[in-house]
Amino acid sequence: MNVGVPREIKDREQRVGLTPTGAAALTARGHAVRVESGAGDGSGFTNDDYLRAGAEIVDQTGAWRADLVTKVKEPLASEYPYLRGQIIFTYFHLAGVTPALTHALLETKTSAVAYETVTDADGRLPLLAPMSAVAGTMAVTMGAYYLAQVNGGCGTLLGRVRGRESGRVCVIGDGIVGRHAAAAALGLGARTTIASRHAEREAELRRELSDALSFVLSAPQALEDAVRDCDLLVGAVLSPGAKAPKVVTEAMVKRMHRGAVIVDVSIDQGGCIATSRPTSHSSPVYVEHGVTHYCVTNMPGAYPRTATIALTDATLPYTLRLADAGLAALHDDPGFARGLNTHAGHITHVSVARDLDLMEHYRAYTTD
Repeated sequence: MNVGVPREIKDREQRVGLTPTGAAALTARGHAVRVESGAGDGSGFTNDDYLRAGAEIVDQTGAWRADLVTKVKEPLASEYPYLRGQIIFTYFHLAGVTPALTHALLETKTSAVAYETVTDADGRLPLLAPMSAVAGTMAVTMGAYYLAQVNGGCGTLLGRVRGRESGRVCVIGDGIVGRHAAAAALGLGARTTIASRHAEREAELRRELSDALSFVLSAPQALEDAVRDCDLLVGAVLSPGAKAPKVVTEAMVKRMHRGAVIVDVSIDQGGCIATSRPTSHSSPVYVEHGVTHYCVTNMPGAYPRTATIALTDATLPYTLRLADAGLAALHDDPGFARGLNTHAGHITHVSVARDLDLMEHYRAYTTD
């Protein structure tokens, strides 16, 4: 199979969908790999590295002229003309981005296999997990930066100063993003609260993170109190394939103190905070109701070397299966099949169809 690796064009996105190691694994199995010139530069992989792995260096058009295209982020409008019914393996987040992408995928009968909806045998999200870990840790780093008064914040340092905790962090969600964010905040020495819908997870979270962790159930009053009192609020709510629920209302944001910071990691799926809207690395923040909002839709792109290696370690086994067998690779793996979001002019993931109000385009994927 011909495998294409375009250069990412999203704002300041420096990750790449395949490392030279991955290219070598594909070429060793007889597949042709076409990498757009400079695609790996931001992650520290040169054209020569790919050439040594047996890949061919091509222009943008050449990278898209493939049976299987592997990327990091969803195709942008300028890339829609390259959609021609091939398999594209990347993060799509269709429920959280412009519906124009979904329509383009449907019109071109492109098979969109989304990293974020692939599951393993235990129902976990193995291809979302690496970037969730990076984004969760990064959320506290970014939040701490924008809390500095010189960056528009209230001037509260997240950390322990001469043995005394400084700063309050509230993390909404106890998945991979939430746990990494809470671990980072606790590591700094901030007073940290995690809000969860699952009371039975409190003991587990304390064992995993720290006895110093505060735990609250995501009931309206408890959540409102935790949000009001924090310096940094991290949104880490996930509903696989679907839009994130708005668990923090605008009224709650208005009650936060001036100079507080929100980092909404759920923004790829529309955000879990009512006042969130997508931002970019070039223009990462805005202020609403006196609160700084950081809602960058490709947060891990800020650390491309770490993020690319972590991502491609997880995706490569799936990429090899797609290259070897095409969509037949999904037939005996229901979890892999859940990654298919569009195919043959239909939406094949019900949550995507429902949230985009396109149920008339929904058709479950079958192997018949």
